[in-house]
Parts: sequence; structure tokens; C-alpha cells
Amino acid sequence: MNVATEAVGHGTATIIPFAEPGRPGRDTRPLRLITCGSVDDGKSTLIGRLLWDTKAVKEDQAASLKREGSRQNDLGLPDFALLLDGLQAEREQGITIDVAYRYFATDRRSFIVADTPGHEQYTRNMATGASTADLAVLLIDARAGLLEQTRRHATIASLMGIRQFVLAVNKIDLVGYSQFRFDEISAAFREFAKSLGPVKVTAIPMSALKGENVVHSANENMAWYEGPTLVETLELAPARSAQAGGFRLPVQRVARPGESFRGYQGTVAGGSVKPGDTVTILPSGETANVRQIVTFDQIRNAAVAGDAITLVLDRQVDVARGDMIVSLESPPMTGRAFTAKLVALQPDGIEPGKRYWLKSGSRRQRVTVEPQSALDLSSGQWNPALQLPMNAIGSVRLDFEELAIFDTYHDNRSTGAFILIDPETHNTIAGGMISARLETDALSDDGDRVLLSLPADLAEELLASDLLAAYRDRIKVRKVSADEAKAVFSTEE
Repeated sequence: MNVATEAVGHGTATIIPFAEPGRPGRDTRPLRLITCGSVDDGKSTLIGRLLWDTKAVKEDQAASLKREGSRQNDLGLPDFALLLDGLQAEREQGITIDVAYRYFATDRRSFIVADTPGHEQYTRNMATGASTADLAVLLIDARAGLLEQTRRHATIASLMGIRQFVLAVNKIDLVGYSQFRFDEISAAFREFAKSLGPVKVTAIPMSALKGENVVHSANENMAWYEGPTLVETLELAPARSAQAGGFRLPVQRVARPGESFRGYQGTVAGGSVKPGDTVTILPSGETANVRQIVTFDQIRNAAVAGDAITLVLDRQVDVARGDMIVSLESPPMTGRAFTAKLVALQPDGIEPGKRYWLKSGSRRQRVTVEPQSALDLSSGQWNPALQLPMNAIGSVRLDFEELAIFDTYHDNRSTGAFILIDPETHNTIAGGMISARLETDALSDDGDRVLLSLPADLAEELLASDLLAAYRDRIKVRKVSADEAKAVFSTEE
């Protein structure tokens, strides 16, 4: 039995033995993975080699690849990266810009792999690929070692909920298949990984171009390595299930094909549901029972995470796009203040106190963002920060004008994730993950304040006017019911 996986977290390390290869049966759940790391570490080449050696390349693609004589290397091998780099700019510059998704399979399992860019300016594309992955293959050039961009990608992958890492020490042939160099890089990353929380790290020395320890082992050149190949590791990696936890259905559309039918459409974001279950509609808090689950071609006895359904309830309730239908026994968090981790994606970064649009699922809300701390990638420490520049990873406080509905990202990737949108440019300026709900009074704040009670439409018109343009970022708005507003003013008096 090979021992090649190490669980790292909170300053401790425990050896986890691999299951014996050759386990009978086939895992029917596809594993979603990404390749990430710094520039020119060989991410596209590795996936291209995976596709080539697992016979996932069609005959016409293989013939076209072989005809690219000018792009062949000194070994006479095709440029495997061309199987991934489809944009003209990618082929001209020899870099990855956009996320490329490919499918391949072995006798034991199927895989969906995302090739993500290594350049710092395309960090947002890497974060997109990591958001749906179960495992990250982190490439490191054996000559360069652990770089800042390597740490950035590992941290983003960890924040996105990835707990399985394959440390692919690539181009090992260019350092003479040195075991010392492999051990040095592995030790450095495992030390850094202690700051990522509880993660499993599998270190593999390989040459993606030559295909060594990718699909086939490289016993001849690396007799000192007794661990699994990359494919053997991927075949044994567990896929993350979204069916655990409470039922979640973000409502995307209310279907009314006739007077006798009213259904609420969306994709199940967590848990499961069946007819007869009692559910709650948020934010109203109304409850009802599920009468029927309808899909495009049939009536279902149950639905699970990932299913696109129309939910029919046993009584008329007020439900609109942006609401969430959830299980009565396991509801999500509701509140007006949350903490979150986010990645700044635009050159202007995150402006403290600015009002952004926050979009999560089908729900869009006004929010004010206050940076609290930023991650120092070199030390792994969180340091106090008042601003977050582009590509910074930070911890922030979110203050909402209306009641917000979230799970923590750790509990549910779909209902715990969000993007921030600049209301002026409509650019996506950050992607984030909910950490916790903050206990706070929606109408109270420290310091001298003037509290105004206005009709909602008049307040929106006033905030959009030039009159308050210079002070907009200093104004906090809270939408409350008339009864709540009366209660506040009666207390003040």
C-alpha cells in the first residue's frame, strides 16, 4: 500500500493512506477538477496529455495536432496545449486566457476538467473555474518552485471550498529527476497549506510533456517515487455532494400558464424535496406544503440538488422571483449584516463604504462593503486593511438595505456565494463567499446620525438625484415596514 496523501490543517499533519488501486466497480459521479498555478507551469500541456493518453482526443483532432509541425518541441511531440487553447490570442501568445472545459473518462470514472489561466490579470477566470470544482491540480515548475501566484491560486481554491489538492511538481525532468528538489517543494507547500484549513495534499513528481506519472508511471526515471499517478489519484478522489443539508430553491420564475396552475420554477440549490414536505418561503416567512413537483416532461416523486423543477404548493402564497423556498426544519440564515471573504477582480478594487449591487442566485440587493482585513500571500497572515486592490483576497463586512438570505459557503456553495456589481459600470468587481451572519440592529449605528422615514419610491429618487451625489457613500439605507419604522420613531421619542 502506497502512502502518498497528507492531510494538512491548523498546524497539524496526519498521513492518510491511499486505497489500493484496482478497486472493482465504476464511480458513476463525474469528478470536477481544475488545473491552476503560475504562468508557464504547464497546465494546458498537462490536460492535453491527459486527454491524449486516455484516448479522449478524436481522430481529426489528433491529425490536426500532428500537422502543427511548427509548434512541435525538441522531443518531436505535439504541442498538447493546443487541445485546450482555442482562442487565437492564446495560440499566438502561448498562454491561457479563458477557462476551457474538457471531458474525459477512464474505465473507472468520468471527469470534467477546467484549464484556468495563470496570469495575475486573469485571476477572475481562475476563480470562476474553481467555484464548481471538487479538486484542484496545482502545478509548480520544479525549477521555479513555489511562487506568489501559486499561493494565490491555492488560497482562492481553498476559499471556494476545495479541500483536495494534487501538488503536481511538473518539469521534473528539467532538474534531473531530483528527489531532493521534489521533497523541498512538497515540504514548502505543505507548510503553506497549514494556513488554508483542513486540506488533503497529494504530491506527485511528473513531466506533463513526456507523460510521466500522468496516466502511466515513470519507474524508470523516478524509481524513488512509490506513490500513485495523477489518474490513479483522480479516480479515488470523492466528489462533493450538494444533497446534504436543507432544501433550497431560489425562485427564478413564477409560472402561470392558466388560472388553475401556479408553479415556482428554479434549480434546486441544495438538499432534496418530495410531495408532502412542509416548506417556508423567505423572506416573507409563509409556510405551505409541497403538492407537486413538475419537470418539462413528467411529474416527479422527488427532486435533489441540480434538478430544474417547477414546485406547486398546496395553497396560494405570495412568492416572487428572488425569493427562496426552503425546508422548514433547516432554514438558511437571514439578516442584514454578514461577514464574507472575497476576491477583488477589477483595477479599482473595493471602495470602502460604496453601495454595490450584490447578486446571489436570482436575488439582487443593495449592499455596503467595509473591508476588514487582507491576506498576505507571502506569510499566510490576515492583516488589517481599509482597502482591497485588484486581485486582493480580503475579509469584509456586508451591510444590506433589505433582509438577506444566505447559507455559509462551507455549507452550501450555491446559496453561500455572490458577486458584487458596480451600479455605475455594471462590471463584476468581486466574487465572494459568506462566512457568518452578524448580530446587529438594522436601524442603529454608532455616532451622530439623522434618521429619516420616507416612502420607498421617494427615497430611491432622492438617492439617485444629484443633490446627494457627493454624500451617497456616507448614507446608509434600511428598508423596513411601516410598523417597524413607527416602532423605531416611538422609541426615539
